[in-house]
Amino acid sequence: MTDGNTVNRPVARPGVMAIAPYVPGKSKGSRVRTYHKLSSNETPLGPSPKAVEAYKTAASHLELYPDGSTAELREAIAGAMGINPAQIICGNGSDDLLGMITHAYIGEGDETIFTEHGFLMYRIVTLAAGGTPVVIPETDKKADVDAILAAVTPRTKIVFLANPNNPTGTYLPQSEVRRLHAGLPKNVVLVLDAAYAEYVRRNDYEAGIELVGQSENVIMTRTFSKVHGLAALRVGWAYGPEHMIDALNRIRGPFNINAPGLAAATAAIKDRAFLEAAVDHNAKWLPWLTEAFTELGIEVTPSVGNFLLLNFPEGSGLTAEAADLFLLEEGIVLRRLEPYNLPNALRMSIGSEEANRATVDALARFMKGGGEQAAHG
Repeated sequence: MTDGNTVNRPVARPGVMAIAPYVPGKSKGSRVRTYHKLSSNETPLGPSPKAVEAYKTAASHLELYPDGSTAELREAIAGAMGINPAQIICGNGSDDLLGMITHAYIGEGDETIFTEHGFLMYRIVTLAAGGTPVVIPETDKKADVDAILAAVTPRTKIVFLANPNNPTGTYLPQSEVRRLHAGLPKNVVLVLDAAYAEYVRRNDYEAGIELVGQSENVIMTRTFSKVHGLAALRVGWAYGPEHMIDALNRIRGPFNINAPGLAAATAAIKDRAFLEAAVDHNAKWLPWLTEAFTELGIEVTPSVGNFLLLNFPEGSGLTAEAADLFLLEEGIVLRRLEPYNLPNALRMSIGSEEANRATVDALARFMKGGGEQAAHG
């Protein structure tokens, strides 16, 4: 029996059910057995063979708990990056770390700031912590430092900056990131989400290591899911001031990375030759695809990541929705971007040569009139 003040099942705290859950990109095409999945920014080269071997070795001891301190992986990361292992924390993907950072520094009434096409998880972790997301317009699909700084209030506790940004592929140069940091109050955390840092080949780019080393309020997050090809294992890491790492270690789960994941990630970051091969593959196909799509009449936002933002011409009837339907019939899976407020754009991961050429060929047919048939057929 219930009265007017009780309900007959548990109720989530206010705000939880208002969170739009994260929806990943589709995995398969339509009506075909062979498909090219280019919706999740996965590397076409897969993981390092050394990482696979380390995974298999660890899998023979699944009865044992993993190393809760992640000492070996932190030492490997520190060696590869030239940083202090005591300033590194590892997590179940960088999503886990973004959640930890937010829970550590955001409470009811606090605000986080991020840009309008920023990673969807920034909103989710903010709302989950009881905070208020403040979304800032971009300029030419790029973060606007002046607009971000103008939005800072006494309630601001975190600024999230994906650099490079997903899904646009744009980035801020080191000088602009440092200008952003200099303009923030000392008690505001600047989170530099550098998930795609390894792919960037620009002399004016810096992932955040130097700024973290010189600051008390900057933390950089990274992932093994992209260039290292370990997306299935969910391993990420962050580098920050020791006082911030100490705070995060107090709230993280005691065994928040599985043992095969730890082993594979440790081997992966030591395999520099394989990483460089993945970066070289991306460096070859990123400009090739950009030029090919531009010639088809599709506007491509300049990207420094392992993906492209394809903007379809307005008013032509050749919409992103129609293109997506057409490509799915061809067994090609790209990412729809309505959740990012980019309804007439698709995001394409840089794939294998076969996948890249197949996508260009399919979109060439679509742009010549095949889209109308797909949209109405």
